Amino acid sequence: MANQMQAIAIGWQVYGMTHSAFDLGLIGLAQFLPSLLLVFVAGHVIDRQDRRKIVVTCFALEALASFVLVAGSLEGWLGRNAILFIVLVSGAIRAFKMPAMQTLLPGVVPSHLFPRALAASASAMQVAIIAGPAIGGLVYVASPVAVYAAACAGAAFSGFLVALIRVERLPARREPFNIGTLFAGVAYIRSRPAIFGAISLDLFAVLLGGATALLPIYARDILSVGPWGLGLLSSAPAVGALATSLFLARHPLEKKAGQAMFAGVIVFGFATLVFAVSTSYLFSLGALVLLGASDMISVVIRSSLVQLQTPDEMRGRVSAINSVFIGTSNQLGEFESGLTAFWFGTIPAVVLGGVGTILVALIWMRLFPQLAKMDSLHEASPTNDTA
Repeated sequence: MANQMQAIAIGWQVYGMTHSAFDLGLIGLAQFLPSLLLVFVAGHVIDRQDRRKIVVTCFALEALASFVLVAGSLEGWLGRNAILFIVLVSGAIRAFKMPAMQTLLPGVVPSHLFPRALAASASAMQVAIIAGPAIGGLVYVASPVAVYAAACAGAAFSGFLVALIRVERLPARREPFNIGTLFAGVAYIRSRPAIFGAISLDLFAVLLGGATALLPIYARDILSVGPWGLGLLSSAPAVGALATSLFLARHPLEKKAGQAMFAGVIVFGFATLVFAVSTSYLFSLGALVLLGASDMISVVIRSSLVQLQTPDEMRGRVSAINSVFIGTSNQLGEFESGLTAFWFGTIPAVVLGGVGTILVALIWMRLFPQLAKMDSLHEASPTNDTA
């Protein structure tokens, strides 16, 4: 919730300062670059250190970054460049936090319950994603300082909650440090076509379909709504995702998981197209709800596949690489959307993204037929999986 509130405030504040779609894209780029540069270091550290302590430390640093936004707003020196720098620092923090968070759940949940647990975890996250932008948009009407202060408190409290987690299993024996172990995650992913196909699908499909980065433009210039309207638009995908994740928590996909994943990506592209051409606020909300619902299907399948088919001693390095792919599709996708909107206009850019997402799904079905034919998420699980 803290992250979503702060993202709304930063996007609205930067666009209000510059009225530039390119600057909205720079926000995404600033979040992504640290993950790319730190991917191998982060993965190696996560596999060798206490993952819970890493997450707690990251939350504390995020709280500090939010506090700097509060101080800068109060003292009047918080401009475009300062915000981008703070976003860059936050991106470096999340380069460690995201993959470390991903490795915690398999350590406390049996593998046969993992898809349901992941869907339940996603449900809790979607509740925050729904509430965060809506609350952030409403609070921003009063003051951006209030939003950043709430985000600071939320990050600090999150760190406290993670500190309460107790992992009962002993960590797996760690390999000594060398170049081979540093890049072992790459070798493992390349040796598993299903994993490589799943995370590369996320990379290219969502990279092209990153319409949400342009929501401030849609809210202000196309749909003519204020910050409250932007908050609801940002929450709409999470509404669809929440409904889907609640369903999957009770009814996990036991069969034809590969077909369901590709279908979800194709519907995601279709929903992006509908949103691109809509000039009705309610119709746009509906398209974003469908977008979030379809994306959650593929997210649960991809995430379960990566974690279940990776041995525990490799999860940090594989998750770090996976986080870069996710960051590429999300943060770099925001930059791509901002850049194409700057070149071609907002609506044509989103249309191109929707078409591109559908084409990527169809191409990946041909490139990775074993992924399309995958029936159960437990297929080809590693024999040394400690979960």
